[in-house]
Amino acid sequence: MTATVAILGRPNVGKSTLFNRLVGKRMAIVEPRPGVTRDWKSGEARLGDLRFVVLDTPGLDAAPQGTLEAAMRAQAERALARSRVALLVFDGRGGVTPVDTHFARWLRESGKPVILVANKCEAAAGAAGALEGFALGLGDPVMISAEHGEGMGALYEALAPFLDDGGGGLGGPVGQDSGATEGVRDVPEDGPLRLAIVGRPNVGKSTLVNRLVGEERVLTGPEPGITRDAIPVDWVYQGRRIRLVDTAGLRRRARATERLERMTVAATDRAIRLAEVVILVVDAGVMLERQDLAIARRVAEEGRALVIAVNKWDLMASPAQALRRLHDRIERSLPQSKGVATVTMSALTGENTDRLMPAVLRAHETWTRRIPTGALNRWLRAMVEAHPPPAARGRPLRLRYVTQTKARPPTFVLFTSRPRALPESYLRYLENGLREAFGLAGTPLRLTLRRGRNPYVEDS
Repeated sequence: MTATVAILGRPNVGKSTLFNRLVGKRMAIVEPRPGVTRDWKSGEARLGDLRFVVLDTPGLDAAPQGTLEAAMRAQAERALARSRVALLVFDGRGGVTPVDTHFARWLRESGKPVILVANKCEAAAGAAGALEGFALGLGDPVMISAEHGEGMGALYEALAPFLDDGGGGLGGPVGQDSGATEGVRDVPEDGPLRLAIVGRPNVGKSTLVNRLVGEERVLTGPEPGITRDAIPVDWVYQGRRIRLVDTAGLRRRARATERLERMTVAATDRAIRLAEVVILVVDAGVMLERQDLAIARRVAEEGRALVIAVNKWDLMASPAQALRRLHDRIERSLPQSKGVATVTMSALTGENTDRLMPAVLRAHETWTRRIPTGALNRWLRAMVEAHPPPAARGRPLRLRYVTQTKARPPTFVLFTSRPRALPESYLRYLENGLREAFGLAGTPLRLTLRRGRNPYVEDS
């Protein structure tokens, strides 16, 4: 079992910077203001020959119950409960504060092993402030600079005794508990299904995540914009491993003016690129408005399978009329996702949420489907016999041969005598025929033209 290490501390002491240093990539948003991290996030860490799961947590702060800050502290407590050892980080330049003292006492009472880390110690002032850490009663502070990578050797020495797996290794390979979202676009067939949940702010994405995984894994609330980063959650659904990513609400790019908001948009874009299936959550009260359609088109452009979850359906006064309006809107505005699966549901009450994952698995199966070449060419002959391609400049166009070159999404190459002369309308006719004949409704597909001849049949 891979060991887990939680990084804790008050806001703006450099926890996310240390997290990114340990995982070796910019997984967590880093911004010089407190409260940017609001949900705990996991990643695969390595430090020398140590391998472990590291958790980045929200800043600890004393706050009354019912506030966002109190909910953030609860998230940090959940991360601590999952961990073998905690790193309590404080600002070496600023020294120890009463908040540091308060949470050091809390950690001592928790019974978890704690390593005290003084960050921002790249200068003499930082080293002097780090000495105040002795007063916290957690042993010698490990002085580091997460931003510059200084002191990582000392951190290794402090962590190694807690991560020894007892079998001669130090932590071992990182297992499926990691929630890292970086990687290549195509994952092995036996890897977890990568599922991103996207949508506009305040449509219920985080509430849906918590409903699916069965715990308060991410923060929720009536205020828009609570989620700021892409938060990966590893989960098992009916024996199938899922890497689910909750994302920040996407506004129109013209409105994403602040640096932090631009970073959250970039994190969501990256989650879409790395996903296999994307659930687009829309508000039933404002069915598929312009920004929803822009997100759906973005998913299709990236070649990801799409499922539309229409949330807050329990509030609809005329469900049948709203459903007709939804299907008409999809038909008119999303031709590239024709036949996309839609699930009407309520994340808050749980109504119909059990229909969502079956729809996701069906969409994934369609997205990964491969069609035999023989069946494709029998289909092509039938399509040409039913409606031959129009002649160009008095000369007939020959459609010679079609083959599938890849799945994920289904991608086909059609060899023809003159690719540039084939009208766009006929290409759409072929694409619609592919969807109907081979059950490819709702998934993006690629059909490209190439000049060439059928290698198996002599040209007549």
